[in-house]
Amino acid sequence: MPDVDVVNTGLLPAGAPGWKDRVQERVQERLQERLQERLQERLQERLQERVGPARSRRSEATAWPRRLIVAGALLGGDAAAVLAACGASLLVMAAAGALPGLGPATLLGWCALQIGTLTLCGLYEPIEAEPIERLRRRGLAAAFAFGAAVLVGGGSSPWLSTAAGLAALLSIPLGHYAEGFVRARLVRRGVWGAATIVYGEGAADLARSLAARPELGLRPIGIVREPADGVEPFRTAPLGPAQDQGGAEHMAERMADLLATAEVAICTPGEREPARFAWLTRHPFRQVIVAHQAPEVETVRLQTRCLGPVVGLVVRRAIFLPHNLRLKRALDLAVTLPALILFAPLIGMLALAVKLADPGPAFYVQPRVGRDGRTIRVYKLRSMFRDAEARLADHLAADEGARREWERFCKLRNDPRVLPGIGGFIRRTSLDELPQLLNVLRGDMSVVGPRPFPAYHTERFGPTFQALRASVPPGLTGLWQISARSDGDLAVQEQQDSFYIRNWSIWIDLYILLETVPAVLTAKGAR
Repeated sequence: MPDVDVVNTGLLPAGAPGWKDRVQERVQERLQERLQERLQERLQERLQERVGPARSRRSEATAWPRRLIVAGALLGGDAAAVLAACGASLLVMAAAGALPGLGPATLLGWCALQIGTLTLCGLYEPIEAEPIERLRRRGLAAAFAFGAAVLVGGGSSPWLSTAAGLAALLSIPLGHYAEGFVRARLVRRGVWGAATIVYGEGAADLARSLAARPELGLRPIGIVREPADGVEPFRTAPLGPAQDQGGAEHMAERMADLLATAEVAICTPGEREPARFAWLTRHPFRQVIVAHQAPEVETVRLQTRCLGPVVGLVVRRAIFLPHNLRLKRALDLAVTLPALILFAPLIGMLALAVKLADPGPAFYVQPRVGRDGRTIRVYKLRSMFRDAEARLADHLAADEGARREWERFCKLRNDPRVLPGIGGFIRRTSLDELPQLLNVLRGDMSVVGPRPFPAYHTERFGPTFQALRASVPPGLTGLWQISARSDGDLAVQEQQDSFYIRNWSIWIDLYILLETVPAVLTAKGAR
């Protein structure tokens, strides 16, 4: 490349060392800026060509295959669950000696009725709802199907109504598990969740959070930091500057494809000014969601109230209402009484195994912090040596890594206190917690709620969260147990327990109960 003679523009004293090199750098920067401006103009022209009135039709054409695949897979899973519920109902009725005479046409009619009510309740909508809301809709659909069956043909036989009620009841957990099975496979194939564009300050962080929670039904495909910058594909390298006309056109094609594919747009909490996200509403997305960071407000089934020109968010604390406390207690008894009868032989066998592993009492009582800060006596199967506290102190004094792990989690992955064999088994499967069914029966605990921790664990939390946690009865299982369990540190425990208390509903309790079964069977996060 020939030398370029650069004339002193007066910015630097003539004859100063390196002044020509510095001026050349300034010239190159200006040229690069002009090139970027021209490329950006070309990008916007291409985007306007591709994103116009035809965008809505193109978006629908792109989204329809995904929706058909998801709806078909969910329908197949629900059909199998409804048939299994019908079969189980008939087996129970036969065991009771009251088998109703049902022909194939009646069974097919019942299945069609349940699938119809599931459809009406929005289980197959184009944009998938989050799991707790889907469980609520599933429960309502089962109730509607049972009511319709009773109105249409229940009067002909009381046993038919009983069989229909049992089938409707069983279809809720079976349908929930079938949906989870289908959803996991659709997530792996990248078709579960509506394609989503995230815009605004912190767009990448919000997109990563949504990608980590695919069950929420929003699948991020692109982020927009500024409207003028266009759309960046999510989880790919940032778009570099194009060096020629073809590069600019290629980027415009990619951006237009992302916008055409997206079904949902989310504006992050950092974008508060309506003028900043008004451009989103000019594109025919199915939904435009304005995110809001409000940790103190209920987020599941949030209600709003018109206050004239202002939107009011209704703050409810449903778990503190007297009728909800009675409903929660009724659920506790409905679960605890059959569970005690069912698991009593298993508890006896595990107690014997503990005594064989380490002579001494098979059960132990530990003081824990209960509702209103009261100390409650929690029953457990003994999974540790009798001198567990001394073993722990010696281990933490000798192992710096173990001490740091204990300070963060209040648990150890390799705990020297645990009995070999039986101790690790009953802790991984949470079978050591089964005697706490007696605590639930006594009213010290609930089946679902924040876990009762020892005082040394609870004192690690801040006073505000300690007060919030003490306002509800502790639980045998909870949101922490089905998600992070021992893998979650104190911050995760605080976040999830706060979410549960502020968003409580009977459907959250049912959801946690159903999810506890696979969490225990897979020993997810157990230590």
